[in-house]
Amino acid sequence: MKPAAKPNNPNFSSGPCSKRPGYDLSALSQESLGRSHRSSLGKSVLAEAIDLSKEILQLPEGYRLGIVAGSDTGAFEMAMWSLLGPRAIDIFAWESFGSGWVTDVVKQLKLEQVEVYTADYGQLPDLSRADSSKDIVFTLNGTTSGVKVPNLDWIADDREGLTLCDATSGVFAMDVDWSKIDVCTYSWQKVLGGEGAHGVLILSPRAVERLESYTPAWPLPKIFRLTKAGTLIEGIFKGATINTPSMLCVEDYLDALRWVQSVGGLRGTIQRSQDNLKLMSDFVESRGWIEFLAKDEAQRSSTSVCFSLDLEADQVKQLVKLLDAEQVAYDIGAYRDAPAGLRIWCGATIETSDLEALLPWLDWAYAETKSQAS
Repeated sequence: MKPAAKPNNPNFSSGPCSKRPGYDLSALSQESLGRSHRSSLGKSVLAEAIDLSKEILQLPEGYRLGIVAGSDTGAFEMAMWSLLGPRAIDIFAWESFGSGWVTDVVKQLKLEQVEVYTADYGQLPDLSRADSSKDIVFTLNGTTSGVKVPNLDWIADDREGLTLCDATSGVFAMDVDWSKIDVCTYSWQKVLGGEGAHGVLILSPRAVERLESYTPAWPLPKIFRLTKAGTLIEGIFKGATINTPSMLCVEDYLDALRWVQSVGGLRGTIQRSQDNLKLMSDFVESRGWIEFLAKDEAQRSSTSVCFSLDLEADQVKQLVKLLDAEQVAYDIGAYRDAPAGLRIWCGATIETSDLEALLPWLDWAYAETKSQAS
């Protein structure tokens, strides 16, 4: 029978992701709106966002964090185009966005000393192949495949190269050993449910040393330039952004960061996401028609949780449309390049109670789809 109760929040999209529980647009500070981002007020608001991010993420001393343009894509491309070139490179890709970084390195930058390690959706490549003498490029969490890197033990402490990590759907939801990371990027539209178009770039002292000692052979557009006359532009990491940011988006981000503090900080958001994954795991274990796309439990993402169903591709689309029409789950179809299935966001801004209300609807929609096919 059709369930009676519905999720209070049906927004299970994997990006932009659901706003935090209790979100109220009118609660955002409007003092900085209509003001220059280069005014003392604008810079102070941006600096607060930077400082609060560093505090919550528990970045080590000497790590810089800056707000840049172009979401996570812009931040990661800024890092690759500015830092890669002087060493050979190992790239690990197992889903759509990681494959995009391979395209940048091989076809756009046209670097030659590159080893590419790939895996099909639902799996990880062999991370043990990473060469500590090389630069390493990888994603922390495969947003489109539901496969995460379970740990960073495969990265050498005494590495010679840099590690560049795209962490956009993993940061604030998964443990990160910062001693293993030299460059990290994310967009606050993912785990924090912030507004789009802005990226965050984190640099270790080793990455800064590379920036100040290496000049790429290719021209860099202004929006990618992190140094001037061979010296890091420190202002980028203190609130003097390269381009004009949306101060409304920054205020929205600050609201999300304060919410993180209210739920126990980083440990709180990690736990909320893990609780959601546990609920989904119990559901899958008791059903024969749905499986995780990631077969290895240790590699299952706790944010972008992906499933395969014993339905044909067109039937999966029908199931997704049924749930959308009932206003119980929006935007949960698999990513366009991924195998047909479901992708349900389980990050910290999703209440476990809303997932609990969704589960009977998944059973109902599956039964409806199967009955219409028979």
